[in-house]
Amino acid sequence: MILTNMTNFSKLQAASPQNFNSIKINKILLPQSQLDIHMKSIYAEILTIGDEILYGHITDTNSQFISTALDKAGIQVIRRTSVGDNKEAIINGLKSAEAIADIVIMTGGLGPTKDDITKKTLAEYFQTTFIMNEEVLSHIERLFASRGRVMNDLNKSQALIPANARVIHNAVGTAPGMWIEHQGKVFISMPGVPYEMKKMMEEWIVPQLRKHFQTPAIIHKWVKTINIPESTLAEKIAKWEDALPAHLKLAYLPRMGQVRLRLTGKGEDAEVLNTELDAQIAQLIPIIKDHVYGYEDDEIEKVVGNLLVQKNKTISTAESCTGGYMAHLLTSVAGSSRYFIGSIVAYSNQIKMNELGVSPVVLDEHGAVSEPTVVAMAEGIRKKFGTSIGLATSGIAGPEGGSPEKPVGTVWVAYADEKGTIAKKLALTQERMLNITLTTNFLLNLLRMKLNE
Repeated sequence: MILTNMTNFSKLQAASPQNFNSIKINKILLPQSQLDIHMKSIYAEILTIGDEILYGHITDTNSQFISTALDKAGIQVIRRTSVGDNKEAIINGLKSAEAIADIVIMTGGLGPTKDDITKKTLAEYFQTTFIMNEEVLSHIERLFASRGRVMNDLNKSQALIPANARVIHNAVGTAPGMWIEHQGKVFISMPGVPYEMKKMMEEWIVPQLRKHFQTPAIIHKWVKTINIPESTLAEKIAKWEDALPAHLKLAYLPRMGQVRLRLTGKGEDAEVLNTELDAQIAQLIPIIKDHVYGYEDDEIEKVVGNLLVQKNKTISTAESCTGGYMAHLLTSVAGSSRYFIGSIVAYSNQIKMNELGVSPVVLDEHGAVSEPTVVAMAEGIRKKFGTSIGLATSGIAGPEGGSPEKPVGTVWVAYADEKGTIAKKLALTQERMLNITLTTNFLLNLLRMKLNE
């Protein structure tokens, strides 16, 4: 039993992160069995087969789908490997996978042509023969008849199955999947056609794996942070991270201007894990509340969009160095017409003056990349479009155009509403697209914080 006075986290995550300031967590008491985690971890390797993958002619989306499906089933993917249509490579891949994994999942090489050698290689690897599976043969015959096609010997050969394999029915194709058990390990072979593979995974393979291995629960929780470097974030939450129980693991997943924190729990009881993870996150939020913009599938543009709707606010943007990227993100959210009115990409000084009312004197004395200019842009766009809020950017994105006084990466941003205008100077990088992204992230997060005041 878990003793806690924490409000259910799922109800809180829709609220502003600042709301977590008032949360107090009682000491959590867990049974020793939950702390020790006696349930065995189950590991899998994914082996994708096909020259087309190695040549780069197709993208291996199968591995990502399989990894996600296994993770939800409590099975940890320990490695993903790709090999060509080569017998020695497949055999070496099988040997290597068998040495480290409980489950080996293969896709590809099950077609009727000579280059599809997976099934023959499996029979050789397990030293077995082929048998004609009448159910598979009947299915192939019905499939061809329904499509008005004539079945040949190559198609018929797809009903030949290694004698030690269980057939995995392919409802939408001619190549059946195979389930082979060998020395406590499970080997699964599926077609490489994504929609055939996905149907097998969802309808038969995942339920069978969970039943066969009695897999543990694996639960992930996500906390999305913005405008804080990974190293700084790690330093701020070090004490909290060090105090995590052994069965809860934290991972840092950085991307441009953001760091996603993934907290993962593994155990026997999913409900217990969910409560533990929620309690840990409630302790984390007050430490980094100014940088937390959302959870799970949240994106910053969706979060600020929801806040604009809740607060009944409208917004417009005046962009120079970001070139419309901020407007693009805001309008990428369905329903953004409720709050986004419009944008002007004021790249030249002439547009800044003519469309936004920036004074020529301000531009002459301070330049386009300056506090007075960006303030005038934010106030100008807000007035021109009659919106509650105006946002503006002006900077030197690079890689050229800098000076000793204003090097590449110098950016000014501004936020304007009925209460006044805030301007901030950013000192960013030498990389153009990174600067555009970081500038947009910073300003959208400033918008989020202002809306939450």
